[in-house]
Amino acid sequence: MSTTLTAVAAHNWPQHDQIEDRDHSLDHFISRDGEIFAGTHLIIDLWEATNLDSLDRMEAAMRACIEECNATLLHIHLHHFTPNGGISGVAVLAESHISVHTWPEKNYAAFDVFMCGDSNPHRALEILSRYFRPKRSEITEEHRGKIR
Repeated sequence: MSTTLTAVAAHNWPQHDQIEDRDHSLDHFISRDGEIFAGTHLIIDLWEATNLDSLDRMEAAMRACIEECNATLLHIHLHHFTPNGGISGVAVLAESHISVHTWPEKNYAAFDVFMCGDSNPHRALEILSRYFRPKRSEITEEHRGKIR
């Protein structure tokens, strides 16, 4: 465990007493309403959703989210489970990631949308709703890496 802590410490993350001296436009931290934080993390649950077993539709939805949220795609990896057809995957972004896990047999999907910088992760909900037509959505929002 000390090895992991040493590796993390080596990144020189900003300390509370250093925040006034930093140019946050360079490290993509967000400054909004008196808060400074690394990024917005949306946890999105879609209930009674459709097409949760379609790899093509999932990839198209992720690509649409990335474009609409003003993010930069680095890589998409999706895995299709058998026999239920569930999908697990991630779109790795320059601004962080979008991940998904689906349970088609329960008509349920769990998405994480985490983005920093100038991207807007809130736009993803409309896209995901359009592609998967849930009857109910639940969203939890967290500001990750809060400095203040």
